[in-house]
Amino acid sequence: MEINGAPAHPDDLAALALSNIGHFTSMRVADGRVRGLDLHLARLVRDCRVVFDAELDPERVLTLARRVTDDRHDTFVLRVTVFDPAIGLADPTAPATPHILITTRPAGPSALPPLRVSPSVFRRDLPQVKHVGLFGQLQQRRRAMLAGYDDALFVEPDGRIAEGGTWNIGFVVGDRLVRPDAPCLRGVTADLLQARHPASTRPVRIDELASIQAAFATNTAIGVRPIGAIGEHELRTDHPLLATLADTYRALPGNPLRPGQG
Repeated sequence: MEINGAPAHPDDLAALALSNIGHFTSMRVADGRVRGLDLHLARLVRDCRVVFDAELDPERVLTLARRVTDDRHDTFVLRVTVFDPAIGLADPTAPATPHILITTRPAGPSALPPLRVSPSVFRRDLPQVKHVGLFGQLQQRRRAMLAGYDDALFVEPDGRIAEGGTWNIGFVVGDRLVRPDAPCLRGVTADLLQARHPASTRPVRIDELASIQAAFATNTAIGVRPIGAIGEHELRTDHPLLATLADTYRALPGNPLRPGQG
């Protein structure tokens, strides 16, 4: 764990714990490669402008990430968090100097059983930004898990399906791919798949489940994961399009994290 290339000090981390202002991206690193690395960097640059009205140098991010990950050939999750210890409750208007926190954690298995999700009327703050304010979505996930589900599925008050706690959702409707049109964080995995298997985008309402053949979750840690049930409504997990999407994602070679890597 390093901040700006030096060991993280508790005083610096206090801003994240006490003020909770910042944004991040997480990427699965396998043998030094990251699928959609350029998209992760673009997200950090874009979100830094939104959250802090400041510019972020993507090359600096890469340099700091390499310090922590050099000589590793295993599979792990790398998280880049951007924050400023000087910005807090007392003066959130101070000009921002983005600090870069690099952390890693073990990667979970890439093949997981289908998700069973509980619909919940909820919208994240500033849903288009991958920010560190995780209280609301983790509370929704906790409630869903205590009720016997694997996660929560966020639904707008008007019934439009939006996203999961840490994943995007897609549907197979009439053997066509559909992405829901509702406020959400558009994920890197969703964008990579969209470029190879284009999906139409339209509002998908929770009361339309009877017309949906299959559904799937996507994020950088899991790739493509079938959704077996939304609430009490069971869905197919053996639809051939789900296997096609999963195979496509697994076949992506990824971008080298280190320069000169073949």
